[in-house]
Amino acid sequence: MPFLLSLLLVLLLLFGLGLLVLELRHRLRPASPLELLPGAFQVRRRARGLEITGGIRIRNSHPRMEVMVPEITVVPTLLGRSDVSQVGHQLRLIPQHPDEEARPDGYWAAYIVKGRKTTAAQIRLELSGPAGMDLESVLDTLWMDIHWVNYGPFGRLQRRQGILLPLQRPEPGDAGAPGWREGEGCRVLPLRTHLLGVLDDPLEVLRHYTQGVLQPGDVLTIGETPLAVMQGRYHHPSTVEPSCLARLLCRAFHPTSSLATACGLQTLIDVSGPARVLCAWLAGTGMKLLGSKGWFYRLAGEQARLIDDITGTTPPYDQTIVLGPDRPEAWCERMASELGVAVAVVDVNDLGRVKVLAASAGTDEALLMRALRPNPAGNADERTPLVLVRPA
Repeated sequence: MPFLLSLLLVLLLLFGLGLLVLELRHRLRPASPLELLPGAFQVRRRARGLEITGGIRIRNSHPRMEVMVPEITVVPTLLGRSDVSQVGHQLRLIPQHPDEEARPDGYWAAYIVKGRKTTAAQIRLELSGPAGMDLESVLDTLWMDIHWVNYGPFGRLQRRQGILLPLQRPEPGDAGAPGWREGEGCRVLPLRTHLLGVLDDPLEVLRHYTQGVLQPGDVLTIGETPLAVMQGRYHHPSTVEPSCLARLLCRAFHPTSSLATACGLQTLIDVSGPARVLCAWLAGTGMKLLGSKGWFYRLAGEQARLIDDITGTTPPYDQTIVLGPDRPEAWCERMASELGVAVAVVDVNDLGRVKVLAASAGTDEALLMRALRPNPAGNADERTPLVLVRPA
């Protein structure tokens, strides 16, 4: 008996050391301190089309490390309700370094971003079409895919970040939007918006599309994915480096799960840590053998259920991995205080599944369950991320 106890203690010690090594390797992996931040963008109508101008900033949060940006390219993609193949574009990226003048030829010379310093660049995009084409009726959204390289002590990292700019914004109460629907002890109104993105202020979005509609006692809901993309919580899979753990464990998930790919599971590992994910998987597998399911998602962290892998969201976010929203409880409380009605973040699908991720104090969650079970917002490209629920 003492021998078995000693063997068990040795095995537990080895397992603990293995988890420690796994966690340390994860935390010490190559990483760049640079962060790309979008600025304000403006769309102006010109005689020959549209002119779009805006800026980006590159910030180095490290106190000492110097990181080079040898390459940066902006690739625009136009989205519309009709054929956009005849729309031409001319794009120029103008460096705005604090200590260097921009080259007249537009060449991006490799630049060093020193510790705790920032540099910037201006984006100018001109859109034009053939004679007689009304670009404003053809174009709907601009997606700017920014490819940039970070070069420093960590090696050479290829990074990619998308910025969405709406070119059309529906008016509140758009005639083409769905109207009020009768529910069980309530009325439900899906609210149509433009395609939301990181340039949007969530409070301004809620104010704009609910003006003239809100009444005391209403509950305003927003989908968890639209809120997450406004918070910038999405990234391209090419920026994810799957570990051996992610490549191995992802095969154990159902093929339709967002964790069934190496990049999807690695995204969870980057948030929760490899030790927690591995322990959650081991415990979840053991409990499943005993007939109790769902323990992995309970133990791996709240993001385990919220991550959407590619194809899981509306284009162009279908090319990205989207996490769940950040601090949704605090966000709901702040929105409710500003708007004067209850606010909730929800996850709803066409199978009748309704999950209230967060809600402001006093929200009637039973009412939301009844109202949202038919999924009035839809799962396609309805662009109705906001749903107003009014008790009967």
